[in-house]
Amino acid sequence: MSDTSYLSWPFFNEEHRQLQRKLDNWASQNLHQSHGKDVDQACHDLVKQLGDAGWLKHAIGGKAYGASQDVIDTRAICILRETLARYSGLADFAFAMQGLGTGAISLFGSEQQKATYLEKVGQGKLISAFALSEPNAGSDVAAMQCSATLVHDAQGDYYVLEGEKTWISNGGIADFYVVFARTGEAAGARGISAFIVDANIEGFEIAERIDVIAPHPLARLKFNQCRVPVNQRIGESGQGFKVAMATLDVFRTSVAAAALGFARRALDEAMERATSRPMFGQTLADFQLTQVKLAQMATTIDSAALLVYRAAWQRDHGQRVTKEAAMAKMVATEGAQQVIDAAVQMFGGMGVMSEVPVERLYREIRALRIYEGATEVQQLIIAREMLKDYKDAKI
Repeated sequence: MSDTSYLSWPFFNEEHRQLQRKLDNWASQNLHQSHGKDVDQACHDLVKQLGDAGWLKHAIGGKAYGASQDVIDTRAICILRETLARYSGLADFAFAMQGLGTGAISLFGSEQQKATYLEKVGQGKLISAFALSEPNAGSDVAAMQCSATLVHDAQGDYYVLEGEKTWISNGGIADFYVVFARTGEAAGARGISAFIVDANIEGFEIAERIDVIAPHPLARLKFNQCRVPVNQRIGESGQGFKVAMATLDVFRTSVAAAALGFARRALDEAMERATSRPMFGQTLADFQLTQVKLAQMATTIDSAALLVYRAAWQRDHGQRVTKEAAMAKMVATEGAQQVIDAAVQMFGGMGVMSEVPVERLYREIRALRIYEGATEVQQLIIAREMLKDYKDAKI
């Protein structure tokens, strides 16, 4: 049983505490770490489960569209991801992508776009995806090559998308994709716009499915003379970078929360192993070396949790959290890797057996140190914000 004493911290209100208790009870009865080889089907099933149980309504914004709140509650998102990740990495993935894939619509979408997509996503009837990365443009968004050209002709006003996206989660199973493409209003990041691209539209294809160490739906997308109506653009033309960064600011902190969930599960497994494994006439937990390692693991988790929920609390109170979210993601994901590695070590040979919980966690945590901004990128963000604040203070 994971430590939930953090819920008494002043970052939360009673609604958050009740949400965690309710979800923990539901997850313990409905989620399992293991899943079959058909990961696509498993994700479809999990989205339906999460939608039927009402959890996905927290991933979208706007009560008029079935959301729990008009504005996405960052602390709730983090609690949900932490709790889901502790039980099932794939369930956390399914939940997170429903939020990330529609975050731009919740924040900047038109009323028509919100009415068309949000409620069905919140019910688990539509699966969403977020398509930003390209083969040569990951962390460097300004290097984006995928283009969208505005056309006016007898068929109406539309954009023609050309190019590729890669490393796209939910690629191949999503019903629609929020795609970012260069529209050329200005150089670099300022000439990008965001579009909703339905999966069945002509000129769009799944070019390749990508296999990774922690299986989940992932693909390379290709656009070839793909016509997207103007009313499918999210926000103003040329504002796509702003749309993308605002979306990531909401969900970057939740990546850190998912890492917390993985780390807490690893500590639970390590505690159980240490206290039950007989060794030299005592248990593994009786050795001081083991106790030191458990203390380090617990301290790492609490340190990360404080940063995660500080950033979530600040954002929910209208504060800018670019630096704080980057700190939370960096510390939580790197710390979780250390905690999980220590748990694997305590399991000895069993720790590297396929599908043992700590082995699965070892594979699942690795990607979190990369996606939505690698650790090195978070370091640059933190330093940039520090230098900016220092220079502003001197003026």
